[in-house]
Amino acid sequence: MTMNTSPSYKNTVERLSRRKFLVNTASVGAGLVLGFELPLIANATSSSNATPEVNAWVVVQPDDSIIIRTARVEMGQGTLTGLAQLVTEELDGDWAKVTAERVSSNDNLARQNVWGQMLTVGSFGIRFSQDLVRRGGASAKAMLLQAAANEWKVPVSELTAKNSIITHRPSNRSISYGAVANAAGKLTPPDPKTLILKDPQQWTLIGQSVKRLDTLDKLDGSKKYGIDIQLPGMLNAIYIGSPVFGAQLKSLDDSQAINMPGVKRVLKVAQDGYAVVADTWWHAKVASEKVKATWDDAELRLKSSGTINAYLKTGLTAKSGLYTFRNEGDTLNVLNQGKKTIEATYSTPFLAHATMEPINCTALVTSERAEVWVGTQDPEGGQLAISKTLGLPIEKCVLNRLDPGGGFGRRARVSDYVVNAVNIAKQMPGIPIKMIWTREEDMTHGQYRPISMCKLTASLDENNRMTAMHVRLSGQSIYAWRNPTLDLTGFKDNSQVQGWFGDPNSDQQLCYGVPNLLIEYAMRNTHVPVGTWRGVNVPQNSFYIEAFVDEVARVAKIDPLEFRRQYTKIPKQLAILNLVAEKGGWGKPLKKGIYRGIAQFMSYDTYSAAIVELSIKPNGEVKVHRVALALDCGYAVNPGQIDTQVQGSIVYGLSAALWGECTVENGRIKQTNFDNYRVLRLAEMPKVETYIQNSGGKWGGIGEPIIAAVAPAVINAIAAATGKTIRDLPVKDQLTKYQT
Repeated sequence: MTMNTSPSYKNTVERLSRRKFLVNTASVGAGLVLGFELPLIANATSSSNATPEVNAWVVVQPDDSIIIRTARVEMGQGTLTGLAQLVTEELDGDWAKVTAERVSSNDNLARQNVWGQMLTVGSFGIRFSQDLVRRGGASAKAMLLQAAANEWKVPVSELTAKNSIITHRPSNRSISYGAVANAAGKLTPPDPKTLILKDPQQWTLIGQSVKRLDTLDKLDGSKKYGIDIQLPGMLNAIYIGSPVFGAQLKSLDDSQAINMPGVKRVLKVAQDGYAVVADTWWHAKVASEKVKATWDDAELRLKSSGTINAYLKTGLTAKSGLYTFRNEGDTLNVLNQGKKTIEATYSTPFLAHATMEPINCTALVTSERAEVWVGTQDPEGGQLAISKTLGLPIEKCVLNRLDPGGGFGRRARVSDYVVNAVNIAKQMPGIPIKMIWTREEDMTHGQYRPISMCKLTASLDENNRMTAMHVRLSGQSIYAWRNPTLDLTGFKDNSQVQGWFGDPNSDQQLCYGVPNLLIEYAMRNTHVPVGTWRGVNVPQNSFYIEAFVDEVARVAKIDPLEFRRQYTKIPKQLAILNLVAEKGGWGKPLKKGIYRGIAQFMSYDTYSAAIVELSIKPNGEVKVHRVALALDCGYAVNPGQIDTQVQGSIVYGLSAALWGECTVENGRIKQTNFDNYRVLRLAEMPKVETYIQNSGGKWGGIGEPIIAAVAPAVINAIAAATGKTIRDLPVKDQLTKYQT
């Protein structure tokens, strides 16, 4: 099975016309190209100038091969294959003959947004597209069946379909999808809202661990990422941003750089950055080191991790300017009357995304149009950024979408790298220019996971029952950073309290029921840019709650698992907690020097729990030996891919818990590369056991919620080993003082 991923370096109008020609040829030349209506989105099939392919999602070719077009971004999480499985299931197509194709934002725009939203964040891929794409498959099947019924002049009710073969039961005649595709393509598609989708009991492909459709070119090295783009006459650029966030460029002296080998231009790109353009990227890199730039950064240089932490601490005791998220019962009075009171303050640092492929974008700009080649999580957002930056009509802005070499939120919603690239290219019109950030630029000019602190207080009665809990969160708001001109006085930023909702219909519920509960948030914004990091605010908030629950359980002298069972109010979450306890061997003897920790969390409509087994060396180094992780995402489309997602989440979660932090010194991020921004290494990967429970109901995510339980389970295992809870992440060298 193959992928159609090759980008084009042709005029936009030519590219779109050629694509339409190929699609029309498939339709006219005995093939079916199916479109279907999206809820609340204009249906292009009703347009008077609709082309034969109409809202094309599913293509059935004469040789029975099936092309499934998807809008969501594939960045290693398996969404492309999962969506294709969903379509093929309802289509009753032959999976062995399925390929997948990514649609472009320009085609989506030209066809009135027929493919819906392309942005891929927040575990959107499967859970927010599943109904849409399944109806696409069901609609295609209905049209194919009707075409066969017309040819045979029999009622469509007498036909069945399986593996791309249509059978007439009374006569035992059969015909392939490809043979009727041309006729089917001429039929009026049924209203997808009227279609009855398969019951999960009827699924034969959904729930199977099929091989991914996007693997081969990664294995043989032929896959092209944005950083691999080569175009005729292309030049290369390096972008250098202000080392201090918010500082503006005062002067630029390029006298030592401009005459160096290969150098073409030294350009001011924005108020806070410049670029060197050269024949090769290395020429640009060497020359950039000779450019002398001065920045207006005197005041900003005073900012550091120390001043930022002091500012966040004020939010823990503030009496005003608070967002009261939940206020149930009489929390403060009950806390004062408690037999025992437990209080703890935790913190989590800024974190970088540290994707494998550093930020890059190639741009070609003229006075009339612009074209870029980029790996992004947000093709539509990137296209809009081009239009706004250059003042061109959006239909004159082409974004050639490539799979990003890692995203984790960095390549979503904020298209700063696209803006930088087109601002460079517009100063050298007609020449394609590939901009690549160094790893150091990538690390020091990100949108970091927000820094935050959390103070938690709980009370126990004489029977060691928890009677009240007060949560005070203080930290930076992603929304505020992205909307700097808005007056956010009194703004209620629900994303900061992610995972603590009380609404049973929410996809981010706090799994514990406490008689008296008060949750407050104090917004404390810094000069450091922040954005969505894998899980957004879930990893921080799960660490705060789950580490604290363990602390309360120890004061109550109750086993951490049993304590959680007492207060877990969501049946599905309790079932997952029990599953991980069983499979993880909670309570069973361990080898000497090995300790267990447990944690759970519900987010993105997925219930998860983890047990970690680890040891601590005399020098304080932590070795994680085993992670058992149980989850319930409602419906597991591809269990094998879920297992790989779990492993990836554990890598990310362990890296963050043990070593991950970005500190600020003199206004700038101190960590510049993997030598001082530590990530888990291959030899440090623990044994991972994934246990999936399918309860149905809602469709949950996988890419982001699974990371939630990793860090707190590690911290709770460390507490079991040392008797002390690590309250400030990362662990790093904190454990040496606990060793005897």
